[in-house]
Amino acid sequence: MADANMEGVTLRGLATVTLWADDVPAARAWYAEVLGIEPYFQRPDAGNPAYVEFRLGDHQDELGIIDRKYAPPGFSAQPGGAIAHWHVDDVATTIAALEAKGATVAMPLTVREAGFVTAAVQDPFGNIIGLMYNPNWLAHGGGEG
Repeated sequence: MADANMEGVTLRGLATVTLWADDVPAARAWYAEVLGIEPYFQRPDAGNPAYVEFRLGDHQDELGIIDRKYAPPGFSAQPGGAIAHWHVDDVATTIAALEAKGATVAMPLTVREAGFVTAAVQDPFGNIIGLMYNPNWLAHGGGEG
């Protein structure tokens, strides 16, 4: 355990990005179609899941979907809060593919300095999914392994 008196906090990477859904089976089906993979973990079982989890990308980052009835008190069903951005190779193409599957643009594609491109979509279950082309992610080993 870290020293409670140490200065600063070390965040070493995303362990799991968690989304909420009122209908976990529908969310599971939508994400399985969008991602082209099935979840590797489902609880309590595949027939009646309250939680499903996918592993994504080069580093097998985890994306979990939890039944909204388990959300802590005070969690809003409205989109908002922090946005996790997933690196994609082409933001515009990814937006178009997600829109074709029922997502809506929440933040338009924005070309930023130094080669960064960002956007966000809202999935059919009310979650905001950030998209980013991030040259730093590529330079530091993302996609290299």
